Amino acid sequence: MTKSTMGTKLPRKLELKMQIVGEQIRLARLRRNLSVVQIAERATCSPLTVSRIEKWVPTVAIGIYLRVLYALQLDDDILLLAKEDAMGKALQDLSLKKRERASRKG
Repeated sequence: MTKSTMGTKLPRKLELKMQIVGEQIRLARLRRNLSVVQIAERATCSPLTVSRIEKWVPTVAIGIYLRVLYALQLDDDILLLAKEDAMGKALQDLSLKKRERASRKG
């Protein structure tokens, strides 16, 4: 593996998630009866880039994903990323100090 491709290699678990995202974007485009070219024009990118998103190529910038989601009128979906941070909330709860009662003396 060359040095330039090592940085773009994702763990298998993330590859599967990217594949799902690409498929969801493709299905959204097809449900709207739009071509790759039409989405590319609306997202101001190349048709090749839209195809790469749908084929889950990890080198596509997140800004391009946002423009494609905007072109599909799905841009509010980006707000769902990291919305429910169960682990972060659990860690925060663990670090909270327990309230102690004040002594009655004094």
